[in-house]
Amino acid sequence: MHSAERRVTLADVAAEAGVSVALVSIVMREAPGAGAATRERVQEVARRLGYQPDARARLLRSGRSRLLGVVFDVRHPFHHDLLTGLYDAAERAGYQLTLSAVTPRRGERTAVGDLLQDRCEAIVLFGGELRSSELATIAARLPVVAMMRGARRKDVDVVHNDDALGSHQAVDHLVSLGHQRIAHIDGGTLHGSAERRAGYQEAMRRHGLDQHIRVIPGGSGEEDGARAAERLLAGPPTAVTVFNDLSATGLLDVLRRDGLRVPGDVSVVGYDDTSLSRLAHIDLTTIAQDVDAMATRAVERAVERIEGTPAGPRSVIISPRLVVRGTSGPPGR
Repeated sequence: MHSAERRVTLADVAAEAGVSVALVSIVMREAPGAGAATRERVQEVARRLGYQPDARARLLRSGRSRLLGVVFDVRHPFHHDLLTGLYDAAERAGYQLTLSAVTPRRGERTAVGDLLQDRCEAIVLFGGELRSSELATIAARLPVVAMMRGARRKDVDVVHNDDALGSHQAVDHLVSLGHQRIAHIDGGTLHGSAERRAGYQEAMRRHGLDQHIRVIPGGSGEEDGARAAERLLAGPPTAVTVFNDLSATGLLDVLRRDGLRVPGDVSVVGYDDTSLSRLAHIDLTTIAQDVDAMATRAVERAVERIEGTPAGPRSVIISPRLVVRGTSGPPGR
């Protein structure tokens, strides 16, 4: 009887079946060299003991790992949602993921360095701090797919959301409800921030609301949204578009604690449609990034590069969509 805490090995199967380890290996690999009766006995013992072949070790011996390395930031809820889509897409393609996290005390360069030692066949980066020249250095070793950021490199594939279009959708929605004094809380220097800010400004001008354009410095975290709310309270608009959902939750908390009704006094639209925005007590109107489409295209591009069959444009842009929930409504009377 073998402990469930220990992996059953070829040696365990060989000892139980009364044959050599080499013969068990032949049977497990379905290679010639074992008689029918012996093959049947070894397979029965393997099933009974719960033997599972080490697929990764076999791949490594063949020079393949079929591993896609993924660098993500533990602080961003959208990254968690995107990982779910990537696992599904990788499984469909016959690959596995190995993860390396960015944390407040662990930077992206360290996270990438760990993956380079992990026999990955390609790396997928979510957002990121790395300059294009640094991405090119990595791409010289293995394929790189950058998500939610630009990269003006022919050797780096890019899959990202149409950030400006998302901001257009947010402003159009609020204008359709009757809002004019619409402010925007931006994401600072983060990737996608400039595009979302520009999209907000373009949409406001398109609706003839130039005089109401108001950009408030922000960021990606809940505390950034809370700080931006303090600025807004000096002269609150009737509606706000926010860089992302996490920042929007910080904004909502301050607005409500200050006695403002959402959406009665101020409507709020976030960005990303994270699992956070769907919580009943938040119920955030937001711009949804198409997680499944982005994940599928990222894995496809990585696999195409690995197999030497890249097709289609190097940069893939996925359209977002508006999701209306409980934080947006007509301006209060």
